Amino acid sequence: MRFASALKQPGLAVIAEVKRRSPSAGDLRPDANPAELAAQFAAAGAAAISVLVDERFGGTLEDLRAARAATNAPLLGKGFFSTDLQLTELFLAGADAVLVLLRDVDDQTAASLIAHANNLGMDALVEAHDARELSRAVALGAPVIGVNARDLSTFEIDRRKQLELVAMAPRDRVIIAESGIDTRAQAAAAELAGADAVLVGSALMRADRPADKLRDLHFRPLVKVCGLTRQDDVDVALEAGADLVGFVLVEKSPRCANAVLDVPKTALSVAVFAGEQRPSGADLVQLYSAGNGSVRGRNAVLLFDGHQVAEVLDQPWHEHDPEHWTKAARATGRIMLAGGLGPDNVRQAISRVNPWAVDASSALESRPGIKDHALVREFIEAVHS
Repeated sequence: MRFASALKQPGLAVIAEVKRRSPSAGDLRPDANPAELAAQFAAAGAAAISVLVDERFGGTLEDLRAARAATNAPLLGKGFFSTDLQLTELFLAGADAVLVLLRDVDDQTAASLIAHANNLGMDALVEAHDARELSRAVALGAPVIGVNARDLSTFEIDRRKQLELVAMAPRDRVIIAESGIDTRAQAAAAELAGADAVLVGSALMRADRPADKLRDLHFRPLVKVCGLTRQDDVDVALEAGADLVGFVLVEKSPRCANAVLDVPKTALSVAVFAGEQRPSGADLVQLYSAGNGSVRGRNAVLLFDGHQVAEVLDQPWHEHDPEHWTKAARATGRIMLAGGLGPDNVRQAISRVNPWAVDASSALESRPGIKDHALVREFIEAVHS
């Protein structure tokens, strides 16, 4: 069906949500125009659009009708539903999919709602909040499963638990990570855990320019600043907009850090090793082959929870390969491009290679291990532009 099909495309899909308020955060965008926002989100690349139709979120069925009139993008009608009649009303208002909250309905009711949605030609997004509800969703045969990071009883966000549940979900279903995604790095973490899509609402509604926020959350390469050894350099990189910050834990490296430094939950830390890794507490591990007489081998793999999730294409240690970008452009899968990148050439590299992420280190230094803050800001700004 249209909703599920839109989320099955290669790469991470984004469902952009229209909501005026949240029971946990209060007013977000009281004057939100669902027609304008739906059209803007579709133009900005959203795979689908979620529209709150519940009055607790400041929404109505009229908002769904307005969004349907403004765009042909798949629409998710979101609220608290328990009857076939409610689903029929959503269908008539233009919904391509409906939300089924396992917290609020038993398995018999959930199965009936899923079947009725399918009979109407709609997908059912079956939402789980814990391992028990995820097991229920799988047993119900739900082809589209949402994993919500927010406890709807306490409104608390637990993104670590969400990522664990996403990783547990079967790969033959469409898996959506919902709630608690405010940054590009958090969206990437959901992707690496196995999510096919993320649903983003509050972060977009709070933004001055929601469509621009949507593009920044997803439609640009991730930015990694590596070779960090000082907390103030980490803080500057994150303030400037870095998504990943890297710490080289290789003793022979002139950029060897003593440990992984403090990184907030809005970004991801990366521990860099050569040959073999050891416990570091980092979110990701970048593992190079052992250097044959040098600090490291040429390329690396990026590991999330011990599993390879991307390939790092780098230059040889202290060497330059003039064909580096050409070779990288032929690679498939998630590619982190590294080696010789700086403020002066990163836009050209992105244009040539179209990488999932870009990684810079020595070109941003005043001396090995010490970052030049102006160069860090220039590099990150170049990627964001």
